[in-house]
Amino acid sequence: MNPRKKVDLKLIIIGALGVGKTSLLHQYVHKTFYEDYQTTLGASILSKIIVLDDTTLKLQIWDTGGQERFRSMVSTFYKGSDGCILAFDVTDLESFEALDTWRGDVLAKTIPMEQSYPMVVLGNKIDLADRQVPQEVARGWCKEKDIPYFEVSAKNDINVVQAFEMLASRALSRAGSRGGNDLWNHGQRRKFEALF
Repeated sequence: MNPRKKVDLKLIIIGALGVGKTSLLHQYVHKTFYEDYQTTLGASILSKIIVLDDTTLKLQIWDTGGQERFRSMVSTFYKGSDGCILAFDVTDLESFEALDTWRGDVLAKTIPMEQSYPMVVLGNKIDLADRQVPQEVARGWCKEKDIPYFEVSAKNDINVVQAFEMLASRALSRAGSRGGNDLWNHGQRRKFEALF
């Protein structure tokens, strides 16, 4: 790729309420960890510019609310996204069991719907002692669905950068393989964002 090439990617981070999506995003973008927990209502957006494979990427990362009552609204944010982080809390079995629903939801709403849509799974809060989801169970689920898995800690900044950059790399490869769709996607994204 041209080293001066600039690509905008829209990434989304989804998962159940309280798994640490906002904390993961702030750790990645700002290198900070917030103890104060506040529910994300709808979605918030943070941007980060990185250089990957000689390409300057502007990542626009949408942090979505995990509450059930926001699910239909949140799913409208999936459209036009280039990749997705599915997050769960290793100390909360229900948040892991909900991954199938979140994954199905995002695959149903991304256009065109395709299995090659880039995803990574993050098992957050590995710094806590009361683990409920064994690593081999999470790895098995991800292997079955061919999704990379990362054990992460937003608090201690473990594997956060690696996970986001793996997703960015996969999203970039997919955008590159679509060729001329980049500009179309960019235009569509601008129209979509104008709605909010």
